[in-house]
Order: sequence, then structure tokens, then C-alpha cells
Amino acid sequence: MTSSSKILLIGGSGTLGTSIIKSKYFKNLDSPKKNNLNLLSGSSIEKFLKKKYNLIINCAAVARMKECEKNPLKAIKVNIFGTSNLVNEIIKYEKKFKKKIKLIHISTDGVYPSKKGNYSEQYKLKPYNIYGWTKMHSEYNVKNLSNYIIIRTRFFDKTKIRFNTAATDIFTSMIEVRKLVKKIKYLSLTNFIGVINIGDTRRSDYSNYIKFKKDIKPCKRVDIIKNLNFDIAKDASMNLGLFKKLKR
Repeated sequence: MTSSSKILLIGGSGTLGTSIIKSKYFKNLDSPKKNNLNLLSGSSIEKFLKKKYNLIINCAAVARMKECEKNPLKAIKVNIFGTSNLVNEIIKYEKKFKKKIKLIHISTDGVYPSKKGNYSEQYKLKPYNIYGWTKMHSEYNVKNLSNYIIIRTRFFDKTKIRFNTAATDIFTSMIEVRKLVKKIKYLSLTNFIGVINIGDTRRSDYSNYIKFKKDIKPCKRVDIIKNLNFDIAKDASMNLGLFKKLKR
């Protein structure tokens, strides 16, 4: 990708999409609203691909776990069928115009079992709830392309921490969203193709949030899951060695 590359951002209204737009790291960036580019409509996607983008960043997803559990069909439609439509239209475009498009697809650490941590990209996938399951299947769709990057990650916005409590015994490689955007920018400039874990140092949720929300209270995982009807991570931390090798 060069400075003159045309970039299409899908899902620009979410936390990550908004941060990508605000960062100004990506020039020549289009970020259409959902009613203009609907991933459930192949013709809608085709209309935008005619603008001849070099890179597509797909942040679109039903990502809240409670929403996925409450309305699994919606999650399946957007996360799986929507991704499938995007991939199919890219393939059709590439065949017609003999031009490759790079797709950066945002996935989740929730595709891993998330029980013992330190998961590498090669670890056998075993999602523990509907959200992770739909994102695993979206990855399968993306792998039908020849030029893609699947980013497995978990992120938060330090200015919008909604929780009043956070668990001291849930561990992840969660990364602040602005740091994630920088790493996405770096990856977009490489020739890397495949799946990659992107995150930060393994920490508890409480350790992550207390730095930015001083009045947050500690709790235990059991305190959180007693009010849920679905499973959540115990240790979703990821092995970040592959990204470190790329940076050398």
C-alpha cells in the first residue's frame, strides 16, 4: 500500500472504526454509513468496489456478547453472511478487473478457548460463545481470498470505560484502541498475508482499566458470570510473537 492508495473502511461508526478515522493515519479513506454500504446486499458492496480501492478494512460486526446471545440470527447474518458477501464481491471484482484488493478483517481472541492463555495463531479454534463462533466462521470466509490479513484482537477505549467493576482474575492481551490503530497501519504497509494476533501485555481486566478509571472497583469472574447466561473468558491472552518478528 502506498500513500496514494484508496482505502475503504467498513464499520466506521464503531469504537475501532471511529478511532481509525480520527487517527488520520489513513489517507484517501472512504467510510460510508451502513445505509449506503450494506454488507447484506451484494449489489451495495459491488457499487463501492467499482471505486477501485487498494485496501479494505472491515470492522463491521455485531460484537457485543449479550446482543449475540440474545439475537444469534442477527449475529450470524452480519458476522458470517455479511463477510461472505464482501469476500464474494471482492473475488468477482478481482476476476473482472484483474486487480487485487487487500482485505484487513478484524476478528477476536474469542475464537480461542480462552481458558489457559498464550494462544498462538496455530492453536485449534474453540469459541466459547456465539460471538466467537460467528467470528470463527467469518475467518473461514476471508481465507477464500489470496490477499488478506485476519487480526485477532481485543481492545478498549480508555476514554469510554463503561464498567464500575472489573475482574482481577480474567486475563487478556487487551490493547487500547489507539495503539491498535497504529499496529493496523503498520500491517497495512507490509506484505504479510494470513492470521495474526495483535494485543498488549497479558494483564487482568482490573489492571487494564484502573490506569484510566481510578474509581473502578475490583471483583471476581464469578461475580460477573452469575448474571450471565453465556460463558466469558478466563485467560484469553495471546502469544504475540509473530507480530514481534514482523517488527524486527
